[in-house]
Amino acid sequence: MRIPIYQIDAFTNEQFKGNPAAVCPLTEWIKDDLMQKIAAENNLSETAFFVKKDNEYELRWFTPKGEVDLCGHATLASAYVICTYLDENSKDINFNTQSGLLEVSKDGGLFTLAFPSREGRKCDAPEALIKGLGKVPKEVYKSRDYMAVFDTEQDILSLELNMDELKKLDGFGVIVTAKGKEVDFVSRFFAPKAGVDEDPVTGSAHCTLVPYWKNKLNKNEFVTLQLSERGGKLYCTDLGERVKMSGEAVAYLEGYINV
Repeated sequence: MRIPIYQIDAFTNEQFKGNPAAVCPLTEWIKDDLMQKIAAENNLSETAFFVKKDNEYELRWFTPKGEVDLCGHATLASAYVICTYLDENSKDINFNTQSGLLEVSKDGGLFTLAFPSREGRKCDAPEALIKGLGKVPKEVYKSRDYMAVFDTEQDILSLELNMDELKKLDGFGVIVTAKGKEVDFVSRFFAPKAGVDEDPVTGSAHCTLVPYWKNKLNKNEFVTLQLSERGGKLYCTDLGERVKMSGEAVAYLEGYINV
């Protein structure tokens, strides 16, 4: 079996920046364990698989360790592959996923994703979170992920991370965030249980970040920066039940998997 594969750098217009995702278009679904093995072999934070059904696409995402229910950068990367390689006339793409219908629109080189809002609930900081980050956050919230809020960008950059402690948490991952110097807010994201110690740019985390910062900054539109080594900038809008996020993408690799 030959499966097409593309590697796309998402939320950037430069190669080797943003967040790389592998994208595998399929004509029909293959076995789950094979998709998981491919994702583990790719060893990227996400590998996306999709199958076209009528005028929509069924989309699934896998980390090296398991399937996830929502992923922003691999959705953007999938839309990029569709518009660039499979259907150049596509402007509006609908993906059916575990998190419901996800809409992606294309305007020039900019892709805009509409994702479900996931506002966190305030909670106490678990001991493993404090030990895992190396400092006490001023606030903690919980949705799919834990979100730890700090005072400054420097707090975010100077964390003394212990991934073994973060693995003990009951959430999928950990978001850390603070108000930005030159952007509205900054963040980082860690998901060691999923085989991703630090994710370069995390669209799904902004489903929790944006509602929080809407309340704190009293605004609906944001420019955000994820402070990973590769870095990535997102343009986000709070729409109530949905969070809109926009970014660019660039191709790095195209080829075939032989299995």
